[in-house]
Amino acid sequence: MNMQAGRIRSALLAWYRKNRRALPWRETRDPYRIWISEVMLQQTRVSAVIPFYEKFTNRFQTIDALALASEQELLATWAGLGYYSRARNLQRAARIIIAMGLDGYALPRDYETIRALPGIGDYTAAAIASIAFDLPHAVLDGNVLRVLSRVTAEPGDIASASTRARLGQIATALLHRKNPGDFNQAIMELGATVCLPRDPRCGVCPIAAFCEARRTGRQLQYPVKQGPIRATQAEKQLLVIERGDNILFWQHPAPSRRLAGFWELPEPEQLPKARLHREVGTFRHSIVNTQYRVQVLRATLGRVPAGFEWLSQRKLNEVPLSTTAKKALLCSAKWSANA
Repeated sequence: MNMQAGRIRSALLAWYRKNRRALPWRETRDPYRIWISEVMLQQTRVSAVIPFYEKFTNRFQTIDALALASEQELLATWAGLGYYSRARNLQRAARIIIAMGLDGYALPRDYETIRALPGIGDYTAAAIASIAFDLPHAVLDGNVLRVLSRVTAEPGDIASASTRARLGQIATALLHRKNPGDFNQAIMELGATVCLPRDPRCGVCPIAAFCEARRTGRQLQYPVKQGPIRATQAEKQLLVIERGDNILFWQHPAPSRRLAGFWELPEPEQLPKARLHREVGTFRHSIVNTQYRVQVLRATLGRVPAGFEWLSQRKLNEVPLSTTAKKALLCSAKWSANA
């Protein structure tokens, strides 16, 4: 690997400059926008991020604007992207940056300070540091792990800390010191578009000649993984209770780690006096390793207990709704249209 490192760097960078995808965050060197994109890309596909990135950066154009936003506005702008703690951590980090005395467009320029901000781990800090500030820190995300495990025919379980540490050392050794940002993006791009999990496109890979897995014809055996975790199946019911133009909701309290501040439709257990009328649809929804079959029911209710509020249907786009609430309302709307 040591003797081939220079050739791998050159081949990968040349390929990236010719074949990289046109993505909005690649058209800027603004550290703020790079930071937003990297946080959004955590556990989320590029195609899903693009419209949310543009909406979010248009609404909150500076760190100051993000720091001063209300929670309702912040969550409503993020709604639909998932993993909502990312939005809250972005705002917490923005407020910390303002407290550091940096202006509304600035970000800390060293890896350690970036890494210490809420919601930023080793990978995100390395991506921001290298892409925004040309600092020599190697990234290690799922795409990079897959590329390196194939190039080196890594025998260890990709989920183990020792395996990731070995591949991290290789990533650091390969890193182009004068152009770390492009190199990091190049190896991630290779994993995202060529070195695919189930159907690697080895015929067009710029570093196929250096790949041990390709040499032995065992591309699909890497990275080595343990068996998949079987999802738990569960049932859930949501009630759509209307009164004129309003629908009954409740809001997740602040202690809720994942959905604090989001509005949700009630469940029958929360409103035992509600009269259930008819099913208007079902859908499936996964949270981590649990897959829910959600039944949507129309219902009516006399007296509304404390903790529930009527929200106008015309203003639902102004408040953060949970994904399950959005899916349930869509079921209800389709049923009404066909009734």
